[in-house]
Amino acid sequence: MSVVMIIGMGDMGEGLASGLAVSGRVGRLVLVGRSSPGLSAAAATVASMSDCPVQSIQTDAMRQGDIADLLARTMPDLVVQCASLRSPWALAGREDAAAQAIVGAGLGLRLPYQLPVVLSVMRAAKDAGYAGPIANLSFPDVTGPILQRLGLAPTVGLGNAGMILRRVRATLRAAAPEADLPLVRIVAHHSQVAAAMQAREPVDPGKRCRVYLGEGGQRDDSVAYQGPALAPGLRYNAVTAAAAIPVLEALLPGSASLRWSTPAPAGLDGGYPVLIANGAVTLDLPPGLSQGDALAFNQQMAHHDGIDHVDEDGTVHFTAASRRAVASFDAGLAEPLAIDDLEARAAMLDAALD
Repeated sequence: MSVVMIIGMGDMGEGLASGLAVSGRVGRLVLVGRSSPGLSAAAATVASMSDCPVQSIQTDAMRQGDIADLLARTMPDLVVQCASLRSPWALAGREDAAAQAIVGAGLGLRLPYQLPVVLSVMRAAKDAGYAGPIANLSFPDVTGPILQRLGLAPTVGLGNAGMILRRVRATLRAAAPEADLPLVRIVAHHSQVAAAMQAREPVDPGKRCRVYLGEGGQRDDSVAYQGPALAPGLRYNAVTAAAAIPVLEALLPGSASLRWSTPAPAGLDGGYPVLIANGAVTLDLPPGLSQGDALAFNQQMAHHDGIDHVDEDGTVHFTAASRRAVASFDAGLAEPLAIDDLEARAAMLDAALD
């Protein structure tokens, strides 16, 4: 039975731990968190849900050496990285000028909160010689490509394209409850998830996520927007977990293969159809769609998260729209972001928001 380490015991970390605990596929869960009360409560909850042994370890994932030591000692079959310095939902409901400007600039501007922990974990994995799969939940459509340029890409991302896949499957099932579901393949970026979840189909066809049905890959993008509208909020986490658990199970040793859609396989920008088999993740693109075309589409969609492009050294450049959103508040927040500037830029964000 497999050993799975989950780093970050917020709402999503606990949700994924709960799903894996009751799956019957995991021999031991190792839960890693920074907050002692939160970690203890999560571990107790997960342990109460199944017969799966649960071990909790309190440590800060930003302490790279501690994570490296933990990986070397534990050598899990799978690592799931869920931690960030601030949740993407942290600004939900805030109406102050600073929060409104930063939200308006796109989630990319908050990379100083989303990137540092996964960067620390990936560096620790390299230090520990850990070669097993690592799945990343922290803004994978953008953190994955940055880490790929540093030679530190996680195996795969979680959520996003998989959430859209779940929405499409639910719509197809509702339309034909007795029929076999066709193969569903999604090419989409994080920036497109909200519209799909809220059933808001873009007027411009070029801004719709791409949906391919069946082995032949028949295009039907509109089906991604036909489910019941779900307002933004923590309920999205339930859909994220439902999209992520099959991926995590497929990455475990001895698992059956899975055809799914995920963000950032091998650090690619955005989300793609994939085949997960024997611990490896490969693209499963529909006929007629090249990797180059899918990548170009996702890079274009990244603009809606405020990301213009990423240099080969991992430096992030923000779009003109992102820069305009904060120009009258603090233009420095949207200056090009180098890897070595993450801590300083996070401090700038903290000063603006706190």
